Amino acid sequence: MTVDTAPVAPATAPPVPPPSRRRRVRPGRLGVHAFLMTVSLAFLAPLLLAVYASLRPYDETSKDGYFSLPKHLSFTYYKQAFTDSGMTKYFVNTLIIAVPGVLVTLFLASFVAFAVSRLKLRGGIVLLMLFTAGNLLPQQVIVTPLYVLFNRIPLPYWMSDSMTMFDSYWAVIVVHIGFQIGFCVFVLANFMRTLPQEILEAAIVDGAGVWTQYWRITLPLCRPALAALATLQFTWMYNDFLWALVFMSDGDKLPITSALNNLRGQFFTDYNLLAAGSVIVALPTLVVFLLLQRHFIAGLTLGSSKG
Repeated sequence: MTVDTAPVAPATAPPVPPPSRRRRVRPGRLGVHAFLMTVSLAFLAPLLLAVYASLRPYDETSKDGYFSLPKHLSFTYYKQAFTDSGMTKYFVNTLIIAVPGVLVTLFLASFVAFAVSRLKLRGGIVLLMLFTAGNLLPQQVIVTPLYVLFNRIPLPYWMSDSMTMFDSYWAVIVVHIGFQIGFCVFVLANFMRTLPQEILEAAIVDGAGVWTQYWRITLPLCRPALAALATLQFTWMYNDFLWALVFMSDGDKLPITSALNNLRGQFFTDYNLLAAGSVIVALPTLVVFLLLQRHFIAGLTLGSSKG
């Protein structure tokens, strides 16, 4: 009896994975990272030093120096800085100036940018250049003319205690809007040009008017750019000190940046207390950036890729 046996195929060895290739670390990449780390530390060094000094007693730093190891750390200076300077009142003054200034600036800038970039206007490029050229004018040049002008513009008593635009929040708000609107128009107009024109054409076919095209179609698509601009505008208006100092004579109306001056004594200044006040003043801008961080980064990377 014979048994037919089929030939058995030889067992194949499993494929040997190719040897892993480690990426070569280029000297240029190391140099770029080292440069970025150095720049980051250079920008963070004053803030870190202020936080470190605000946690130490002044007697300790005056004896051992600001770069010595700490013997005692506490948050006493933060409580003292907040109460001694009356920061609550100055925070409210700053919000009265910054919040309307940011909202009105973005609204007017987006409206002008829509007209320049999405509507076929004659002289649109010239208009955009005029708005952009306004940022090239040094602010100090028009301090005296604006001071004289605001003293001659009358306002009702419910808008200004001085019955003029001088010594009122309106003067500071108007100046901020006037100086910041050009930059916002430039950014928004360039962003709106990247939006597909077919979206507006379809809306026009459906009977959408100019306001609908702007408010319900274009503006929602500009959310990343508006968030990035809102972060920058709030930071600039919040940190302003010049315009409030020039156009306000009543100390109770000054913004938060002037509250730090209340921590300086006539004959002696505790710089650790002043550092604690500076950290408290800087916190709102950090909170705004953290809240709008995702939209801010998206606004910065607009146009970096296609599709």
